Amino acid sequence: MATLMLVDGNSVTYRAFFALPTDIALASGQITNAVYGFTSMLLNMVRDHHPDTIVVAFDRPEPTFRHDRYDLYKTGRSAAPDILREQMGLVRQVIETLDIPWVELAGYEADDIIATLATQGRDRGDQVLVVTGDRDVYQLVEDPLVRVLYMRRGVSDAADYDEAGIVEKAGVPPSMYPQYAALRGDPSDALPGVPGVGEKTAAKLLTTYGSLDGIFEHLEEQSPKLRENLAASEAQVRLNHELSILDREAPVDIDLDDVRPPAFDREAVRKLFDFLEFRTLHDRFAEAFPSSGGTGAAPGGADVIEAEVSEVATAPDAAALLAGLTGSVALAAAWTGAEGRSPLEGIAVVTGPEAAEVAWIPVDLLADPAVKDAFAALPAVAAHGAKSVLRCLAGLDIALPPVAIDTQIAAYLLDPAESRYLLDELLVRYAALRLPDEGAGGAAAAGQLDLDGGTVPTSL
Repeated sequence: MATLMLVDGNSVTYRAFFALPTDIALASGQITNAVYGFTSMLLNMVRDHHPDTIVVAFDRPEPTFRHDRYDLYKTGRSAAPDILREQMGLVRQVIETLDIPWVELAGYEADDIIATLATQGRDRGDQVLVVTGDRDVYQLVEDPLVRVLYMRRGVSDAADYDEAGIVEKAGVPPSMYPQYAALRGDPSDALPGVPGVGEKTAAKLLTTYGSLDGIFEHLEEQSPKLRENLAASEAQVRLNHELSILDREAPVDIDLDDVRPPAFDREAVRKLFDFLEFRTLHDRFAEAFPSSGGTGAAPGGADVIEAEVSEVATAPDAAALLAGLTGSVALAAAWTGAEGRSPLEGIAVVTGPEAAEVAWIPVDLLADPAVKDAFAALPAVAAHGAKSVLRCLAGLDIALPPVAIDTQIAAYLLDPAESRYLLDELLVRYAALRLPDEGAGGAAAAGQLDLDGGTVPTSL
């Protein structure tokens, strides 16, 4: 089964523009926040979901068949800012350089193109992932083949919706979403809903009566005010419903049989990213596309870091070890389960940074007063996700030492559009280092610690 990713180019670029600051710009002054955010999102999605093929759909400026049907369609929308429109050409240039096909069609919206290609992909038996910030595509979700990756906030937070997810989110199944939207209305499209009918009421009406026809056939069962509003709005609701249904047979000029995995020129990508000053995206690109033929394992080329781990046996030994440390002390906590929400197993402390020497202090030693005092006396600490580490120390009545650096926050400052900041990925990206592979002879066998908040291997 192949995985087809369909991206709403306008929706994602629009969200990127308003999510990221406009001081993301070239040295020349040209603002690039939207193209940076779009590119970041695309790399995140490819890295996380490993699509075999990708197609990006765009709107065109001309009126669509919906405008022909309803003169006021989308009249409430303000024009896109000039500094956003000026970036659309760069977005397309990124897509083309990555050898990803993009499609636009006069008279149709990007949603219709996506609906058509999603339906074709479903009929072929493909796994289809739709990336968008537009809720209209909820109607396309169909288990087990079609899901929506909905951009909730900015370009780094996407909800993965199957049919159950749409029901949980909207209160109705995907097939009923156009009717739900018709009742609720959509101010962004200048489609007025029924007065007094919000999302919960729309879902309740459809769940109770099964369809718009069922609702309007049972007006006498409603409260006087709701009955009056529904009756007065029926024509508009019917029109809303018609306009909300995506066209699954748009005459798109692309054949999914001809779409191949990206086969880009890496040097051309490097040059474009250099021109756009996308310094932090070079390594993310390598993670998303480890080979030009598709998505697969993590990129190579990084040296493996092997830590020498020793377990501290007694509280006096732990206190003495901590007392002998100077400068910023790197440490990490390990829990039995979820980070910060499960019992603590212990604290790992780096004792020899150059030699990758680590001391493991089990949780039972942390209750000793001398160990508590030694922790509190540390000059400063460095940690990844320091908040969770310091919170667990505070829960043990250990005074909080100052934080010299939180590498998770530092990674965010370097790349605020990233969707996750896992230490093993950051090691590769910024230090050309990687942890040993799991399995025989890997992390567990070597006694490596999971510094992202997992459990410490039982071999320690």
